[in-house]
Amino acid sequence: MSSSRKRARAISSVAASAFFLLIILQVPLFRVPCRIGMCTTPMQVTASQLFASELFPQSVVKALLYPGAVANAFMRGKTIPTYDDLLDTYNFANSKAVSSAIDLRRIEVLAGSYLMVAGALLSLVKPVRMSFFGALFVIWGLAREVMLAKTAYSNPTKSISMYPTLFFAAVSAFASMRKDVRKIVRMCRTGEVEMYRLKHEKAKHK
Repeated sequence: MSSSRKRARAISSVAASAFFLLIILQVPLFRVPCRIGMCTTPMQVTASQLFASELFPQSVVKALLYPGAVANAFMRGKTIPTYDDLLDTYNFANSKAVSSAIDLRRIEVLAGSYLMVAGALLSLVKPVRMSFFGALFVIWGLAREVMLAKTAYSNPTKSISMYPTLFFAAVSAFASMRKDVRKIVRMCRTGEVEMYRLKHEKAKHK
């Protein structure tokens, strides 16, 4: 029992950390039109909506974006943007003038992005299910758009797409839920014990 708990705790901790880094460091998960032109991460979708709606001060939006901006600049060998120029780097200047319809027509992606960002932040304290549900919302919203071919632009460079990292994020979000992982570990261990018992019985009858 304690062994399964330790294993589940370790899996949950690693998965929660992986999900947190994917979201906070803004690893590209998808490609979808948004207020700032084209968003590739839940953080960009969430931050652009928060900035345009003015629900939170700009300092909050910048705080959410800055870790990813630093990571992106480091990976591409570019100059790290200053805190003051951060919004210009993400092309937020004209986002308020863009109609909210561009986000509302993909409400699943918007809602899922909010849940994924909130879940990533809350995972610092305790992993929550909203991370997984958020990933499912995003996957469903993007898959529906792709299947129905209802993209907002005809330009192929602005088409909607999903990256493998999105599914990795969904798996990480699910694996971060300790209770569910513990059940899976128990089932696996029960299966292993049963297989060992059957093999042992077969060996006896030979």
